[in-house]
Formats: sequence, structure tokens, C-alpha cells
Amino acid sequence: MEQSVEALSALVGKGGVLVLSGAGLSTESGIPDYRGPSGTQRNAQPMTYQTFTRDPIARRRYWARSHLGWRTIARAAPNAGHAAVGRLQERGLLTGIITQNVDGLHQAGGAGGVVELHGALDRVVCLDCGELSARVELDRRLAAANAGYDAEAGGVNPDGDVDLTDEQAAGFVVVDCTGCGGMLKPDVVFFGENVPAPRVQHCFDLVARSAALVVLGSSLTVMSGRRFVVRAAKLGLPIAIVNQGPTRGDALAAILLDAPLGSVLSAVAWNLR
Repeated sequence: MEQSVEALSALVGKGGVLVLSGAGLSTESGIPDYRGPSGTQRNAQPMTYQTFTRDPIARRRYWARSHLGWRTIARAAPNAGHAAVGRLQERGLLTGIITQNVDGLHQAGGAGGVVELHGALDRVVCLDCGELSARVELDRRLAAANAGYDAEAGGVNPDGDVDLTDEQAAGFVVVDCTGCGGMLKPDVVFFGENVPAPRVQHCFDLVARSAALVVLGSSLTVMSGRRFVVRAAKLGLPIAIVNQGPTRGDALAAILLDAPLGSVLSAVAWNLR
């Protein structure tokens, strides 16, 4: 197993690379992950789809937490890692980018055609009529409906919400779809939901069309992203993993780097000839 930036550069330099990114790529932008160095002391419990849709109190608590956390997500800027991925794509070395992140920072960093496996926080969907709308508009509506609401929030979570007590969330007012009055939800895949089948198949197709897979900042703990690593291994593709801390894909990797992503990816993207 190789453990050098030079080995990674050699692999990427051949082209045909599919990137699979996770929360660890965004930690240098101030968004913590769940399981890496920035998330090890946190005990965030992600919202499930079943709880969100069936429990009005839990839904109100979620929107109170998400409304405050959105400020951090909206202000976050792409870091050197995102910029490096964008440069590699610009140079024609990538077949695609699959991200497990919902922060939109790949696109802000210059990448295009990104497959957002778990959706994106900057969109909102009505669960009744299916209408999609911009999160900035919902943010304005929530701010107007909650004038004077100023709970002291804890740290932001990877999924864009913050830590609040039940008492802090109790006074928050939730708004509904302007078109049909239905229930609004961020356009992200909650725990208990499935990633849409056509999206999954598109990702498998990208794996099949690629010559190598490079995993960036994902512990591969959940099967949602790990399945593409397993498929790449079955197809005999070389797999490189850059992450801070161990991953569930380490045994399948030909190249394994436990290092800060920004510096590693910058060294690769800007030193290739």
C-alpha cells in the first residue's frame, strides 16, 4: 500500500478519476464532520425522515436548529481542497464528482456536474406538492415569522443545524409551502430515507466509466457512499483514500493518506505537469 502524495499524484495524473467526497473535505471551511477530528467530541443525533414527518414538535425543533445553523452554511467558503478538485476537473482528469456533502462547496469551488448524493441544503422541497424553492427565500420567511427569536445556539452540525434545548426551540414558528400549504423539508436525504434509485444508478455508471476512484474526507461508515468503493474494488479499479482517521474502505485502498486534505490536494492539483 502506497502512502505518499507522489503516488496519489501519479494515479490522478493518468486521468479517468472519479472523486467521492465526504464531510472531511469541508472541515477546513468551518463545517465539522461527524466522525473525523472535528466531530469526535460531538454527539449530534441526525433527524430521521419518520420523526420529521410524524412529530410536529420534533419538526419544529429541527427547523429552529436548522434556521440558526443555516447562517454558518450560507457563509462557508470553499477551501483549498475544493479548489483543487475544481482544478483537476478543469484539466480533464476527472470522470465525475460524487459528494455526500450537502453544503454546495464543490460548486462554489469551481466544480461542475457534481452529483449531490444526499441532496443540498440550499433547496427546500414541499412534501405535498413537490415544489422546489430556494433556501434563501425560506430563510427570509422564517426570520419574518420569528422576529425577536434569538436563541443562543451551540456549535453547528455537519447537516447544517445547531444544538438547542427543547425549551429554546419551543417558541419557534414553522412556515409551510406558499403554494399548497404543505409540509416543507430541506432537499436532503434524511436518515430513514433512500437515495433516489436513478441517482444511485448514475453513480454506479460513473464508477464503471472510470479508471480509478479517489475518496476524499469520508470515513465510509455508511453504505450510502461505501457501496461505490465496494463496486470499484470488484471492478479492479485502483482506489485511493485521503482522510484524517481510519475508514471502512482502508483494506480496499491501494493508496492511503491520513493527512489534511487541503494541503494534500493542493500539492497534487498544482504540481501535476
